[in-house]
Amino acid sequence: MSSPCDPRHAPVGDVGTALLLIDSRLKAVNDGKIEPDPEQQLLNTQYTESLGPQGADDVLDGVCTIIFMFMTWLRAAHEAHDKNVIEYVVPNLVATLGRMPKSVRPEAIPTMAGLVVAAGTDLSPSLWRKQYGDWTEEEMNPLEATAFLLAEQINRITDDPDFATRLIAEALSGADDED
Repeated sequence: MSSPCDPRHAPVGDVGTALLLIDSRLKAVNDGKIEPDPEQQLLNTQYTESLGPQGADDVLDGVCTIIFMFMTWLRAAHEAHDKNVIEYVVPNLVATLGRMPKSVRPEAIPTMAGLVVAAGTDLSPSLWRKQYGDWTEEEMNPLEATAFLLAEQINRITDDPDFATRLIAEALSGADDED
């Protein structure tokens, strides 16, 4: 029986914009900037606000699609070494989110862990989250942090600071080629 959280039923969202936001954060951290660049943050905020409510929802769905794609890659990488992706990814993610109290409120951590577990068990993160209601403002930073941390983990595994971004960009390019 098919799950109502089956990824085939999930909206893909605006993966391009979501990837731009995640990639700009990855580049800033790789350049040694711990605090977000205020100018870049302002540009990102202005851009996302210009999208309107439907556009913002599309970006949220895009981030969830990226999280799903990252977890799919991580699952394959872990299974290649007879390891369980949930066992190795979720505890690290939860611990790291817990060390980010300025950006991640403690009550958002279980939601982010559940989101990653959903993706790691081949369920749509956006459909899994939707069953609990609408996204809240307090979940936006944790969602961004979750996508960022998964990308960082992939980049560390591959020893390539751009691998995670390239993974998604190539998937987008392949999807464009099919159209």
